[in-house]
Amino acid sequence: MLNLDTHILIYALAGRLMPRERALLQGDQWSVSAIVLWELAKLAQLGRINLDIHAVEFARALSGIHVWPLDLEVCRMLGSLDFRSDPADEIIAATSLAHRVALVTRDRRMRNSKIVPIA
Repeated sequence: MLNLDTHILIYALAGRLMPRERALLQGDQWSVSAIVLWELAKLAQLGRINLDIHAVEFARALSGIHVWPLDLEVCRMLGSLDFRSDPADEIIAATSLAHRVALVTRDRRMRNSKIVPIA
């Protein structure tokens, strides 16, 4: 299973992945932190992405993606991170730590982490 950050999920849904990302995602089940759903809704609300979170197609696209909750274990892992970023990115990275699932991201801060499992 792979944990996708918000932008990787956006690129995947739009068919705009890089070849390496596409190959990586084709071979595994996708998951996201619950905060990713909030980020998608917020980005759509702000007009930064063209996405209708009420659309049947959106629900269908998410139906096969496992959603990790923001729970106590994820919150405990926040203090273990070896980088600082916006809170959503930290929650996404902490989700990977808490559930021992590799993170797919283009974010340099997360990719440079020595403790977050990166795909």
